[in-house]
Amino acid sequence: MTETDPATPADAPVFVLSFRQRDELASAAAGAGWRVVAARRGEGVERRFLTSGAALAVIDARGALSDGLEAAKALGSAIEVNGGAMLILVSQSDTIHMRHFYDAGATHFLSSPMSTAGIAQAIRFALRHVERLASGFGGGGDVTEPLGWRYDGELRSLQVTPALAALLGLGDAPGLREAIRLADSADRKLGRVAIRRLTVEKPTTAFAHDLPGIGRVVQHIQRDTRTGRLSGLVERLGDAPDAGAAVRDALTGTRDAAGARRWIDRRLGDGATVSAILIGLTRFETVNTAYGRPAGDALLRAVSRRLAEAAREALGRRAVVARMGGSEFLVASDDADADAIAAASAKFEEAIERPFVVAGNFLPLGAKLASAISVEGDSAASLLRRASDTLFDGHAPREESAASLDVLAGDLRLALERNELSVLFQPQVSIATKMITGVEALARWRHPRLGEIGAETLFAAAAHAGLEGAVSDHVQRRALDEAARWPMNLGKLRLSINVTAGDVGRPGFADSLLGRVDASGFPRKRLTIEITESGIMEDLGDAARLLSELRTAGCRVAIDDFGTGYSSLAYLKALPLDYLKIDQHLSQDITGSARDRVVVRGVIDMARSLGLTVVAEGVETAEQLDLLAKEGCQYFQGFLCSAPIESSALASLVGV
Repeated sequence: MTETDPATPADAPVFVLSFRQRDELASAAAGAGWRVVAARRGEGVERRFLTSGAALAVIDARGALSDGLEAAKALGSAIEVNGGAMLILVSQSDTIHMRHFYDAGATHFLSSPMSTAGIAQAIRFALRHVERLASGFGGGGDVTEPLGWRYDGELRSLQVTPALAALLGLGDAPGLREAIRLADSADRKLGRVAIRRLTVEKPTTAFAHDLPGIGRVVQHIQRDTRTGRLSGLVERLGDAPDAGAAVRDALTGTRDAAGARRWIDRRLGDGATVSAILIGLTRFETVNTAYGRPAGDALLRAVSRRLAEAAREALGRRAVVARMGGSEFLVASDDADADAIAAASAKFEEAIERPFVVAGNFLPLGAKLASAISVEGDSAASLLRRASDTLFDGHAPREESAASLDVLAGDLRLALERNELSVLFQPQVSIATKMITGVEALARWRHPRLGEIGAETLFAAAAHAGLEGAVSDHVQRRALDEAARWPMNLGKLRLSINVTAGDVGRPGFADSLLGRVDASGFPRKRLTIEITESGIMEDLGDAARLLSELRTAGCRVAIDDFGTGYSSLAYLKALPLDYLKIDQHLSQDITGSARDRVVVRGVIDMARSLGLTVVAEGVETAEQLDLLAKEGCQYFQGFLCSAPIESSALASLVGV
């Protein structure tokens, strides 16, 4: 692409919505010469598209067909009125569904496999369509004038668009200091960090902050790799969103509260009678604090799955399950009478009261339930208000008191002195022979007041207290020393220990760890070092060097929790790995839809094509194990075999 290419207009950006690969897709478009406004969630997509000033929307529906179709439907009218174009990216297997995207208003599509060059050419063709519409019909509707700026580092000159200048009370070419002073010091630091993230390979980035007179905004920043100039598009968001809550809602896999209310209003508008059951979890905050936010997110997802299954059984497939916020869920139906709702409520209560297994811990929950059936003149708000009033009798449920992370961090120094930190061992089983061949060492904190605390919360408290390195060393040493003293019947088992993201960046960590291994007497050839995706992606270069040193020294290396983060074939090929451990959520999803099984199959095939041994974590049922075996998984660990146990129990389980 060149600056004079008619298909790369200098002013109009390209709007990109990708649920799974936003950064990669944005970089592909930016690398071809376009300014990009990129989004990862479909909420408010029509508003975001219109305020971006873009004429082309690229919706990446690969691996997210339903979300992509909803976004296409939301954008269809805006695309048509404004004479724009909508490019849909889909997996090859999903091209049979393209008629639905066509009906929604899509104008172009591209199916996988697709290269960066192929995506760039598809964007060019779509923009030519926009240009022809503009020349033939004199433009479309009223697209908001972009809010943007451009900075030339050599000339130290800043230019802003007229619309942004008017909102901020600046001239068209304000001084750099004058513009920077509009943001507070914390936001200026965010901006500097964002700009440092820009590279030749990734010339785009974004960050959110507040601007006086505008409110919450996202700055979409792009560096011209040829000239070095920075360009920014300012996307207005209004009030600051609760990002943590939005992410946690996405993690549950349910509808969000707004989507549920729209569904209820739509069905009421059609004349249907809608029944609503509100479910308020009790003891959730205690679990969330004691075991950590990741465990809380996993617990909400598990609750969502159980409620969805119970809703299908009791109310049919048309029932809607939604998380309304916090630890409150909604089940709604437009095809159930009072008796069916009462029976369903009993089923939901029973489902919630069965213990949940998260991060190797049994987590008990309780629930309060209340229902309401719509009457003439009801809206979603009035129906849900009646159910909420019944649920809480005017009072929110009170959670049991729980220790804060500050308190746990304060207790941790004493815990190290009192030897309260221990390890348990969870067996790893060969699927072919059904024999236990190894174990993973899992940290536990036996807190004198709170009982057993899992590894997630332990290391969160350690990071809070500045003790992450000390705790990691302690747990590794404890696992090695204990394994070195195992009885003869455990003498052939492999031991897996975990290293943290903080360990990866510690100078001399490989030598220190190997010193601990040798001091314990546990043989290097039976040791596996596990590192999570997040630990690798903190610094890929440091991680590669560390893993290479450990592997050269005789240890084996595993990537843990694969499927929770970047999950890239590129870094799997680049790293010296022996094992790939599938995250427990992927393992458990294999009993879900056909699409879920395709995802798991793809991960296993990818790992085995690279010569990696595959271990599935969190296997809880024989059905999960059977399907994983059929897809080529070689080992598993999870409650189907055993919970994490002490060495004595492990020796009894293995037997003679």
